[in-house]
Amino acid sequence: MRIRTKNFPLLIIALFCIPVLAANLMIAPGAGAAPADKRKPGLYWAFDTDKGTIACKLFEAEAPVTVRTMVGLAIGKISYVHPETKQVERKKFFDGLIFDRVIPGAMIQGGDLLGTGVGHPEGPGFPYKSEIATSLKFDTPGRLAMANSGADTNDTHFFITEAAYPSFNGKYTIWGQCENVDVVKAIARVTRDAGDTPVTPVHIQRVVIERVGAAPADAPEAMPPGIS
Repeated sequence: MRIRTKNFPLLIIALFCIPVLAANLMIAPGAGAAPADKRKPGLYWAFDTDKGTIACKLFEAEAPVTVRTMVGLAIGKISYVHPETKQVERKKFFDGLIFDRVIPGAMIQGGDLLGTGVGHPEGPGFPYKSEIATSLKFDTPGRLAMANSGADTNDTHFFITEAAYPSFNGKYTIWGQCENVDVVKAIARVTRDAGDTPVTPVHIQRVVIERVGAAPADAPEAMPPGIS
């Protein structure tokens, strides 16, 4: 085999540069490191749905009872009585449920055991009080709030707004702020029947709870199982 010499200077340069490049790669700061979580410290709730993920930051300080109850249900630590079977259950409550009411321009609603809007869990701890924080208003899209049939009738039925809705102020517990409002809008615009129920069910495939930063001593995700 014949070695061509006309590229010899390039070969020398290459042999010189390779060790230098390798050294630079070895000392590059953060090389290969996992990306930092840029979210603010706090408790986060993500709905993985048939239409995409809706990520929400929870308002633990403003709605402690609501957040503790909903998170406890989501991770399977709070028990309840099923409204039909009257049996005590404890599981990841929201996984597999549907959005039972959708209104374009307003909101999507879910969290009902029967998918009818009247499948309320029973037993100790249900219903529970409203938590109306004067610092929180329905002045921005993506508010995560509790549906109710009057003051202090919260259970598991929640809604997420797709627009500001000042007429809701003072009537419903706001317990989180959601991003991905485009997913909310997509769900709100599926074909629905006369009762605003999607003709083809849109499921909450699962709920994911994550803590960013240090957890408080009474963190809802750290509660012992069986609490109600």
